[in-house]
Amino acid sequence: MTATINPRDRLIVALDLPDLRAAEAMVDRLDDTVSFYKIGYQLAYAGGLPLARALKAAGKKVFVDLKLHDIGNTVGRGVESLAELGATFVTVHAYPQTMKAAVEARGQSKLKILAVTVLTSYDDADLQEAGYQLGVRDLVERRARQAQAFGINGLVCSPEEAGHLRQLLGPDILLVTPGIRPAGSSADDQKRIMTPARAIAAGANYLVVGRPVIGADDPKAAAEAIVEEITAALG
Repeated sequence: MTATINPRDRLIVALDLPDLRAAEAMVDRLDDTVSFYKIGYQLAYAGGLPLARALKAAGKKVFVDLKLHDIGNTVGRGVESLAELGATFVTVHAYPQTMKAAVEARGQSKLKILAVTVLTSYDDADLQEAGYQLGVRDLVERRARQAQAFGINGLVCSPEEAGHLRQLLGPDILLVTPGIRPAGSSADDQKRIMTPARAIAAGANYLVVGRPVIGADDPKAAAEAIVEEITAALG
């Protein structure tokens, strides 16, 4: 599966911006360098969801990252709405009832469901504080196996887990990795990070990059450098 994805399509730029005007300006600056965008909490709650339709109409792909988690009926209705919006990916938290409801609601649409295993800002101490007995690696593995059993299309995981999950689950499941930081970039609030080349080599299909691109002095050049690194890693 990984060989069929264009290197440029493997970069997903996170439009973590305060309003629709800022997001549209960033898309204009990035132009044809970027083909795939993520709309998360900040932009979605600032009126940015209609941008998904506009991006799709312009030939772009859209990842709606709302990490749905609620009773099954509510999750299902949300997934149905996002399928009508034209999104390519949508995230749900990797809890069994949530994943089951999302897969059922997807139906025959082209929407792909991604399950979030453990957030990349968490480490073992964070999980322990939240009451989990399992560490990051064991919890990620458990949730990944459950996701595959439910028919989830892919997983959102740290690049540090990508290699292990690829071996564990095989070639067909998509691995989408945030926590990507080009060499020399600040880690910000991420705790489990990796460079683009290392993440691709580990088995990631898609790399989600926000601040290293949208916070750069020249976002287009920053995005192009990541695409070039992805291409080299694939070669």
